[in-house]
Amino acid sequence: MTKLRLAIVGAGPAGIYAADILLKAERQFDVSIDLFEQLPAPYGLVRYGVAPDHPRIKGVITALREVLDRGDIRIFGNVNFGTDITLDDLKQHYHAVIFATGAIRDADLDVPGIDAHGSYGAADFVSWFDGHPDVPREWPLEAESVAVIGNGNVALDITRMLAKHADDLLPTEVPDNVYQGLKASPVTDVHVFGRRGPAQVKFTPLELRELGELRDVDMVVYDEDFDYDEASKAAIETNKQVKVIDRVLQQWRTRPSVNNAGGEASRRLHLHFWAKPLEVVTDDEGRVAAIRYERTKPDAEAGVVGTGEIREIPIQAIYRAVGYFGSPLKDVPFDERHGVIPNHEGQVISADSNSRVPGLYATGWIKRGPVGLIGHTKSDAMETVRHLINDQGQWWQPAHPEEEAIPALLAERGVRWTDLDGWHRLDEHEMALGAPHERARIKVVPRDEMIAISRGE
Repeated sequence: MTKLRLAIVGAGPAGIYAADILLKAERQFDVSIDLFEQLPAPYGLVRYGVAPDHPRIKGVITALREVLDRGDIRIFGNVNFGTDITLDDLKQHYHAVIFATGAIRDADLDVPGIDAHGSYGAADFVSWFDGHPDVPREWPLEAESVAVIGNGNVALDITRMLAKHADDLLPTEVPDNVYQGLKASPVTDVHVFGRRGPAQVKFTPLELRELGELRDVDMVVYDEDFDYDEASKAAIETNKQVKVIDRVLQQWRTRPSVNNAGGEASRRLHLHFWAKPLEVVTDDEGRVAAIRYERTKPDAEAGVVGTGEIREIPIQAIYRAVGYFGSPLKDVPFDERHGVIPNHEGQVISADSNSRVPGLYATGWIKRGPVGLIGHTKSDAMETVRHLINDQGQWWQPAHPEEEAIPALLAERGVRWTDLDGWHRLDEHEMALGAPHERARIKVVPRDEMIAISRGE
């Protein structure tokens, strides 16, 4: 019987789901899977891309942990594809590889001034407040008035973290340096801007509702944004999710501004719809000073057009949350325009000739772009795995498929890799740090410390 030696690059939900689906699939061969992850810990964006006050979404980790803890998948953490291990290496030791590296860069926002001092990308800020080991420990939280560009769930995550009082994050796994940074923030106003109207937003009702539950934060919406056109009215009538979003927003229109003590809230969260960013206005020192935007209105084709009415709001910082973008991988085809590995249903194709590249597959956001929720990743992986199984005749023929070759190769190159036992050590260490404070965990942030704990050094 043939044995498939498979490498998966990326140990987030996409990579782990792909491994699990393949192991459970009907097939005529045995399978041996190695997961490679550039971070010392697994779970990808579930660990480093979801706000710490979202335990419901973090619950996905429980399902992923069950897959890894079965013991039929090896994991090599702290291994960087392209340097620590290359595509040529994989061809020497595996029959195929699935790339599941996600999308962690910010998409560009093409407006003048967007690169000013005080302008930030959502991905970097999310990585900071989630304790990603490869971003600085400190974050410049000096602004009293902040703008967030975008109407998706990431925009709301950022908005909530900026507006929420730091003490209300203490029950979560927020790293201590993040708590201290947010605690010192002088923010009073957070302004969220979306080009379209309330009936066209991309966030989910749950995310929106959570904003309204923030302690001592007033929700500010503007009556002028709710003069619905026929398309918006139809969306509210026919789409349950849009109807719930409208109901929440309508309640906020009449809600009084109070804090728990009965006085005025100390922070305000403004939602600006029909607002297209035109320019980030800067001061004489090149710092963010205001956002200039144009009021929009619906066109006849489910889009928007400018009204010519220009407005300006003073701010001292701006965050763009207009989408994530994939990063190229060494020696692997890449579509620079869309930020994905070019593929047909997960089978990688050449960027210039549109022909199949044997042995290479993709799944998750690096396959289809950063759209859809975590649940979509499962069906995505099933499609890719189906092709992998059916492509047996096109697999690579590795010279050294034996399993012990990989640890020997990494050791020879001086790679301090982490394994599943190491993740368990780090996991238990973080939970022990949190226990005295009645917290689920306190994340270890420095990479060297994560590696040392994982390796028992």
